[in-house]
Amino acid sequence: QVQLLESGGGLVQAGGSLRLSCAASGRTSSTYAMGWFRQAPGKEREFLAAVTWRGGRTDYADSVKGRFTISRDNAKNTVSLQMNSLRPEDTAVYYCAADNDIQGLVDRTPRYWGKGTLVTVSS
Repeated sequence: QVQLLESGGGLVQAGGSLRLSCAASGRTSSTYAMGWFRQAPGKEREFLAAVTWRGGRTDYADSVKGRFTISRDNAKNTVSLQMNSLRPEDTAVYYCAADNDIQGLVDRTPRYWGKGTLVTVSS
């Protein structure tokens, strides 16, 4: 089992930045691909970004490419999402996820989910 705990959510003005972090714990958590999703009210959960466990490959959704950056620190078992140029439409609950393979994240079927952290972007 892998446990994921997100932090860093909050209220930010449009155009601002926010950095989310996710701490992973449990069995060999550092060998999992990890990623971020979000879900806005009334919408489906949306894939945002993923990174392989060695960090050699990253994938991004078109909606955040160029604005969001995913990174990981395996020594600390953490993955982060740096979010810049935030827009009101980025308001959502943001979830950290992990899977044995990055494709599981890209396909929106990760094995493990965090409980989420709320990001609110005001106009």
